[in-house]
Amino acid sequence: MAAPVVTVAHAAAVTSEAAVSESAAAPEATPVAEAEAPAPALLAHQAPLEIDLASSSFVFLSTALVLMMTLPGLALFYGGMVRKKNVIATVTQSVAVSCVAGLLWYVVGYSISFGVGGDLFGIPGETVNKFIGGFDTVLLKGVTKETAFSLAPGLPEMLWISYQMTFAIITPALITGAFAERIKLSGLLLFMALWSVFVYAPICHQVWGGGFMGGMGVLDFAGGAVVHVNSGVAGLVAALFLGRRKGYGTEEMAPNNLIFVMIGAALLFVGWIGFNAGSAWTPDGIGAAALLNTILAALAAALSWKLVEWTIRRKPSLLGILSGLVAGLVAITPAAGFVNPTGALIIGLIAGPVCYVFASWVKKLLGYDDSLDAFGIHGAGGALGAVLTGVFADPAINSLSEGANVMTQIMGLVYTILWSAIGTLIILVICKFTTGLRVSEADEEAGLDSALHDEVHH
Repeated sequence: MAAPVVTVAHAAAVTSEAAVSESAAAPEATPVAEAEAPAPALLAHQAPLEIDLASSSFVFLSTALVLMMTLPGLALFYGGMVRKKNVIATVTQSVAVSCVAGLLWYVVGYSISFGVGGDLFGIPGETVNKFIGGFDTVLLKGVTKETAFSLAPGLPEMLWISYQMTFAIITPALITGAFAERIKLSGLLLFMALWSVFVYAPICHQVWGGGFMGGMGVLDFAGGAVVHVNSGVAGLVAALFLGRRKGYGTEEMAPNNLIFVMIGAALLFVGWIGFNAGSAWTPDGIGAAALLNTILAALAAALSWKLVEWTIRRKPSLLGILSGLVAGLVAITPAAGFVNPTGALIIGLIAGPVCYVFASWVKKLLGYDDSLDAFGIHGAGGALGAVLTGVFADPAINSLSEGANVMTQIMGLVYTILWSAIGTLIILVICKFTTGLRVSEADEEAGLDSALHDEVHH
């Protein structure tokens, strides 16, 4: 998702031929021209489609790339980092979350995120729409092959919905890394269903869908606040709420398969091109800048994380350089289409050490069990990138960078953190007293693969 960079649409001329047939039963009847049916009224968030084939092709490809980030990218990345007895359960979580979040996006998520509603419970629609969209597009009512989202008239609305769905899928999937190896699948599914509707969709609307944070000038090109800070904070709250894994801090919990981690990270890296460059909505200069910035920041963060780790531990690890790669991708996400390549390089160089500190030292210092560093990388990296967007935003790259400032970015972060933390905590309490959240000690000891799924990874 990008800041509103309006696509240049090319109008297509459409011609039609009218055929008049004579009736054999009444040859003397005079043909009567049928009046054209009026075009259906557009909803408040819609515009008539003026198809731009180049931009649409670009977003078609970007949609596939972002979907690949979750399946199989994130699934392998997380699956390789857990212990062998929890591989299948961890991969299953990514698949199950994709199903729940994707279907809920169709049912109500899109409408809350990008719709425009009227009065609600006596509150004027103008006030309501600062925080959530409407319910006029529930089950995609009013969406046709001739409609477009108002800020992207060159893209079919169904394509826009599909692209945004991939963001709605990966965001809750990222959270699973925070409480890996200890959560029940039933509790996970209920949590993700409620979180997608009541936490993700409102934040998405507030930043990208016409809500108050976008209106106040918060810059978030592809999801620093909406995706990474939102999921990272939720992961931290969930990790604290569920408590630490059995044996955490005393037993060896090394990754079971670093090759899986490497493959997953590589898929994330490639998919992030669709995530960041795709958020320009068109293959123009801003999209090209976002592409180059994404690659530079990722490589810089991978190197800076490795150098810091090498200096401290005297051993450079594969897991470390891959974690740094992802940290750079996270940090550049809010800034990708707003900064120049030098700014992107600096953001990446800073992101590596900062995320290393959060994933290694801060976690140990505070004693919380963020299993796969969902907060350490996504929460910390997303927040860092959002702040540095205000520092390095360059109007020569994107005119929307004009007036960018750190205080506005921080205000947006504070609100996102509060909404995510409070909403996540409420949902966790609901889940605890309904489905339950944590597996039994016996199941955790045996491993979730056999205890929950009766399957074993060899």
